[in-house]
Amino acid sequence: MTIDLIIKNANVLTLDENDTIARSVLVADGKIIKVCKESEPDTSGFNVGPNTREIDLNGATLLPGFIDTHSHLLMYGEMLDFIDCRSPENESITDIVQKVKAKAQHTPPGKWIMGWGYDDTLLAEKRHPMRDDLDQAAPDHPVFLRHISGHFAAVNSKALEIASITEQTPDPEGGFFGRYEDGRLDGVVHEIPALQLVAPALPKPTVEDLVEAIANGAKEYLAQGITTCTDAGVGLDKGAIELDAHLAAAQSGKNPLNMRLMILNHLFREDGVLAGYTAEQTDEELQQKSNGRVRLDSAKHFQDGSIQGYTAALREPYYSKPDQISELLNEQQAFNEEIADLHNRGFRIAIHGNGDRAIGSNIEALSQAVQKYPRDDHRHRIEHVQTASTADLRTMKQHGIAASFFINHVYYWGDRHRDIFLGPDRAERMNPLREAVDLDLLFTLHSDCPITPISPLFSVWAAVNRLTRNGHVLGESQKIDVVTALKSMTIYGAELNFEENEKGTIEEGKQADFAILAQDPLTCPPEEIKDIKVLATLINGETVWGDVPASTAVK
Repeated sequence: MTIDLIIKNANVLTLDENDTIARSVLVADGKIIKVCKESEPDTSGFNVGPNTREIDLNGATLLPGFIDTHSHLLMYGEMLDFIDCRSPENESITDIVQKVKAKAQHTPPGKWIMGWGYDDTLLAEKRHPMRDDLDQAAPDHPVFLRHISGHFAAVNSKALEIASITEQTPDPEGGFFGRYEDGRLDGVVHEIPALQLVAPALPKPTVEDLVEAIANGAKEYLAQGITTCTDAGVGLDKGAIELDAHLAAAQSGKNPLNMRLMILNHLFREDGVLAGYTAEQTDEELQQKSNGRVRLDSAKHFQDGSIQGYTAALREPYYSKPDQISELLNEQQAFNEEIADLHNRGFRIAIHGNGDRAIGSNIEALSQAVQKYPRDDHRHRIEHVQTASTADLRTMKQHGIAASFFINHVYYWGDRHRDIFLGPDRAERMNPLREAVDLDLLFTLHSDCPITPISPLFSVWAAVNRLTRNGHVLGESQKIDVVTALKSMTIYGAELNFEENEKGTIEEGKQADFAILAQDPLTCPPEEIKDIKVLATLINGETVWGDVPASTAVK
C-alpha cells in the first residue's frame, strides 16, 4: 500500500475509547492506515512514493473532523444574501426599518426584500416589526423578515396581498396570524404552519440558485472544521426542490461536505414526492443521485415551537405568562399514527421538541411505534430537548431514543429564559447534559445554524462553561468536561449517524476526516475554547479548507 499522506509532529487527539494522544498519522485511499505515538512515524511496511504528501504540524492539534448533527445549511447559505436583522447590530425596529428602506431604494418595485435574524426580545421596543413599520419602509415591495428562531416572520401589506392572506383567512392548526387591537392583521406570522401559507408566495429560486447557496454555506462550515453535516429541515420552506439542490450540490462537487438529510415528514405522505418510499429506498436513491455523498438521516417532524416565542409546549406555565403553556402542533393520536407509519417503513425519526410537554409527546409517539413494530437499534432522536425532565431522559434511555441538545441557547437566550420565559429553576436545567452523561444517553450538541452561528468549538465551550451572554453561569451542575463535549461533536455524532465504525475518532480503518486547530482544547483555559482558530479541514485526507504547514511531496 502506498501512503498518500503523512501527518507528523502533531498533537493528535484520537478521542478513541482510551482518549489516546498520538503524534503522527498515515493515510492511504482516504482512510487512516496507521496512528503512531512517535512524532516521526514508522512507515516500514508501506510504500512512500513521489506523490506522497507530508504535513508537519509543528505541534498543532489534529482531531477528528467535527460532525454537525443539526443545522440548516441551505437556509444559512440563502440568508447570506438577506438583510441582517440580528442584534446587537440592530438595537431597535427603527434600525431594521432603515435597512429595509435602504434596500428598497436599490430594488425594482414589486421585487421581494428578504431579511432574517431579528429578535423581538432584544429590540428596544420588545416586540416584532409589524406590517405598518414595513409598509412605511417599503410600500412598493413585498417584505419578509424571518425571526432568529426560524418560527416567526414579519411581513408587510404587499407580502400579505401576494400570499392571498386576508383579514378573513383562518389561522392554521398549530399557527396563527398576529393582529392589532382593532382586529387588523399586524403582519406577524406565528409558527411553521402559518409560515407555510406564506412560503408559496416567496421568491422561487432555481435549483442552480440553491446549489450556489449550499456552496457558499459549505465554505463557512468547512472553515469551522466540519466534515459531516446534517441539514435538519430539507423541504421545510420550498419542498422537494431543496432535496434536488442538495443532490446537485454534492454531485457537482460544489459541496465537499459529507451530507446527511432530515427530510420533512410531509414529503413522505400520500401526496408527497416520496409517497410510499421506505427508508432503504430513500437512502439508496440519495446515494445514487449524489455519487455516494448524500445519505438519509431521518424523517423530520415538529411537535412545538420555540421557548422565546412562547410557542414551546410546556407542562407548567411560562414564568412571565402564568396563564400560558402553549399547544402541541399535532393532535396526539394522529401524531402517534404518523410516527408509527414512518417507523414501520424503516425510517429513523427526528422530532423537534423544545418544551417538556412536547418532549413527552414525542417520547410517547416514538415508544408506542417501537412497541407496535419492534425494531432493534432504531436510534430515533429528539431535537433540542431543552427542558427535558430527569424522568424524560430516563424514558428516552429506556426506549433507545437519542438527544441532540441545542446547547447554544444557554449563551444566546439563557438570561432571558431565566428572567422572562422559564424562571430560575427551569432555566438552570436547560439542556441537562450532565444528567444525560450520567444516564449514558446518546447525545450530540448543535448550533441550529442560522439560528445561532455555526461553530462546533463554540458549542463545546458552551457545554463546558454554561455562560450566558451577560456572563452568568446557568446550570453549574449540568456542565460537562471538555473530552465529553468534544466527543459529542465527533464520535457521538458518528454513532448518531450509524457511522461509528467509519468516522468520529482517529483510528486505523476510519475515514481521514480531520480538523487542525491552533491550540489544544484539552489544555487551553476552558473559557478560551470558543476562540481557538481552525487552521485547516481535511476530508478523505484532502485539504478542503485552510492552509497547512509545508505540505510537500516526500523525496
